[in-house]
Amino acid sequence: MRDAAMKTTQPLWVPDEKRRGQTNLACFMAGVHAKHGIGADDYPALYRWSIGHPEQFWPEVWETFGVRASRTWDDVLVDGNRMPGAQWFTGSRLNFAENLLRYRDEHTALLFRGERGHEVRYSYAELYAAVGRVAQGLRAAGVGVGDRVAAFMPNRPETVIAMLATTSLGAIWSSCSPDFGINGVLDRFGQIEPKVLFTCDGYFYNGKTIDSLARVRDILGKLPSIERVVVVPYVGDAPDTNGLSESVRPTLFADFGEPTDEIEFAQLPFDHPIYIMYSSGTTGVPKCIVHGAGGVLLQHLKELALHTDVKRSDKVFYFTTCGWMMWNWLVSSLALGATVILYDGSPFHPRPESLLQLADEVGITVFGTSAKYIAALEKAGVKSGGDFKLEALKTILSTGSPLAPESFDYVYRDLKADVQLSSISGGTDIVSCFALGNPLLPVWRGELQCRGLGMAVEIFDEDGEPVRNQKGELVCVKPFPCMPVRFWNDPDSAKYKAAYFERFPNVWCHGDYAELTDHDGVIIYGRSDAVLNPGGVRIGTAEIYRQVEKLDEILESIAIGQAWRDDTRIVLFVKLRPGAALDDTLRARIRDVIRANTTPRHVPAKIVAVADIPRTISGKIVELAVANVVHGRPVRNTDALANPEALEHYRGLTELQTD
Repeated sequence: MRDAAMKTTQPLWVPDEKRRGQTNLACFMAGVHAKHGIGADDYPALYRWSIGHPEQFWPEVWETFGVRASRTWDDVLVDGNRMPGAQWFTGSRLNFAENLLRYRDEHTALLFRGERGHEVRYSYAELYAAVGRVAQGLRAAGVGVGDRVAAFMPNRPETVIAMLATTSLGAIWSSCSPDFGINGVLDRFGQIEPKVLFTCDGYFYNGKTIDSLARVRDILGKLPSIERVVVVPYVGDAPDTNGLSESVRPTLFADFGEPTDEIEFAQLPFDHPIYIMYSSGTTGVPKCIVHGAGGVLLQHLKELALHTDVKRSDKVFYFTTCGWMMWNWLVSSLALGATVILYDGSPFHPRPESLLQLADEVGITVFGTSAKYIAALEKAGVKSGGDFKLEALKTILSTGSPLAPESFDYVYRDLKADVQLSSISGGTDIVSCFALGNPLLPVWRGELQCRGLGMAVEIFDEDGEPVRNQKGELVCVKPFPCMPVRFWNDPDSAKYKAAYFERFPNVWCHGDYAELTDHDGVIIYGRSDAVLNPGGVRIGTAEIYRQVEKLDEILESIAIGQAWRDDTRIVLFVKLRPGAALDDTLRARIRDVIRANTTPRHVPAKIVAVADIPRTISGKIVELAVANVVHGRPVRNTDALANPEALEHYRGLTELQTD
């Protein structure tokens, strides 16, 4: 039974005709109609064509957005019935960085704002020059095609510059944010053996100054592959590089490389690696996911231009670190000539509405964040109209976890009525989305607007049959260009195949528990590996969270299945608002609201108060880690967690040893 509150008869937002007519997607559809006869104002028909004729659809994306390549393709798709194994745009030669640096004018490319108000701007001309200089520095350091360059950096312009310089040479970029612990960094970079490391001297968070160089010294002692370290001054003007190994020749960012008028962009195959990204690493050593230039570029152009309607005039923001795939996604906005807004620091410092005030001050038009951030704003009582008005804002994006229906209500009631609220869902695995927004379609409460163009997404039941209006596994039944090239150190692709293709042969099984709706939208209920199974009934944890977190006393919650008397029982842990107490009355209210809005099966057998909820550095709560602690199993790689000490609250709880 679906949550009764989900059954709405009217959309929360519908684009007006003027806005629809001015979208990139409307223009794209008109072009497709002229060339291929697909309905000019019929998104469902366009979607069916995009998955039914990929050899026509993806070249349309390429040509519409002017992908720069020194050689076009021989074949769009080879072995299109194999997954994995399909090959895209064979014979083509291009460079990822060249496509993000196509503009060289005075339009603002990057605008950085730090937690303490420090601001840095780069025009497109200045960005091109900075990338050229750093590329020269990397070349002089011996970096070439296929070498790895790593960053232990906050979300600053220098991080973007270093990434573009790296990929301009055909080298491979990998980054993690400076809040990672030493072991978390080594678990990632130790596998890929980078030649050069970029780092800041430190960073600011929640009013505190945090040193990075002490950890870098330890990291260097255990990463012998690193030959050069480039240090960006951030918390001080003159970083103390004493103690960094002399063998790495520490250099300040401003002194790295010589100026050049023209960048020599390495021309490489469509699937040449540009990024190595990592799985969360909370259940073992992180998987190193290798992404290719052409697939990332085409997919990001499609998602940013068609699904998000990004134009040159837009100012695009995503609250992210350099360890989350949304950073890579955000930076691709440069390919469309937009202004990328970078922020580093706490989203709630010095006050809950700080990022929304930033949106007003710089005129952000596309504001991306996490579902937890939106829920926290509502809990804090933040409303527009006083310190901020969001007049320039046209789109709000949310990802990281399912966006609760109540958060949809909050956005339209208290933040802005005329805004496209797009919950989006994909992952590091594809560095993009399976389901996301659409500027031509209405927004329905609790739903992602549509499946992505070119992505043959279905919901499978236990028998591998497609279903609608029924929960199941989110899968993709046809190849798509942004599938990983491979996993690092996985020569026979055994790990790659095991990660996505074991459940349903020749079908990508993503690991999300989801539903396809009557509106052809998508509801995400959480990770399928965290689905609860009391009495043999599958329950998505997000279904519980969205009910519990309606209550004012509850800040956050996390649910697990505990093995109990030859079955599984649901245990709900709640983090309370200061001053609140988990007494029998509150427990009864929690159970009542869950029972009234879901089913009796969703009601937890035990409700326990905890001081904190453990989460990954990208902000996702970790049900599996909590379940392991409760069951007395080891939790590996706690360095992947932002707050590993939170797990101690779940260890040996006497409340879980009784009925």
